[in-house]
Amino acid sequence: MIITVTLNAAMDKTLEVPSFTVGRRHRTVDQTTMPGGKGVNIARAIKRLGQPVIATGLAGGATGTRIVEALNDESILNDFVRIYDESRTNTAVLDPTTGLHTEINERGPAVSAQEMELFREKLLYLAQGASICVFAGSLPRGVDNDVYQSLIRDVRRVGAATIIDSDGEPLRMSMRAEPDLVSPNEREAEELVGHEFNDSDDRAEAVLEMARQGAHEAIMTVPDGCYARIMSDGAPATFRLRIAEQEARSAVGSGDAFLAGFVAARYSGQDPVECLRFGVACGAESTHHFGAGIIDPARVERLLAEVDSERLELGAEIG
Repeated sequence: MIITVTLNAAMDKTLEVPSFTVGRRHRTVDQTTMPGGKGVNIARAIKRLGQPVIATGLAGGATGTRIVEALNDESILNDFVRIYDESRTNTAVLDPTTGLHTEINERGPAVSAQEMELFREKLLYLAQGASICVFAGSLPRGVDNDVYQSLIRDVRRVGAATIIDSDGEPLRMSMRAEPDLVSPNEREAEELVGHEFNDSDDRAEAVLEMARQGAHEAIMTVPDGCYARIMSDGAPATFRLRIAEQEARSAVGSGDAFLAGFVAARYSGQDPVECLRFGVACGAESTHHFGAGIIDPARVERLLAEVDSERLELGAEIG
């Protein structure tokens, strides 16, 4: 079983608005509303790839009820801790004429220490039957920045592999718990490493640095693929994977689809580089859809042939 953790779950509304201009009245040409938050998006994609997954986290108020009910409607197994305060609703506007999207994310509910402890107990119970646990997304109000750090340590004690995909101080502090894998996007990785990346060498060095900070393996997603520092044939190695630019409808959630594909392939026991190739294909395929975490497994298989992988020889090997 794979667990995804979403502490700041949401109802995500995405509006497709041609020629969107601030300060003007518009009408949508398409729209969708679905449960969201990075962990929920990852769970949706893993479910579509046919691997066993359960989504957990915090859900509160009427919006929390809608999140759980909508996940049930999608047949996504879930077990959320109900909290008193209202879960957030996020709104994104996609302009198909420019490809740009604008996001307005609510700050999320206030969470008490008691509610957080109830979640910890829930997660440790679920983790006893899981092999992989993915922690993803932002934190709601009232939750300490070191929460991922402590939860990763707790889950590792019961034997599950831990993956973190977050940003800012929660991501930085999670490195102290030595997660099995860290997987930020480029902007998040720049913040974690502490400087901007100017070229491919900088990006390759970034995954090395993330591994030095404590993660056993590190992946950084970029628009055309990823850079990765993973174990290959029993030793750490750095890879660059690319795929040709897609005629995308929406890139929202493509990083979540990438990580879902990587996790699904790893769960099924595939070779590490093949896991990366499958993740890149999933991320690329997801851009053809309107809504995060939606992928077509058959098209993913066809896209695999378009993913190129290259082993990079740079930097000193680290254990």
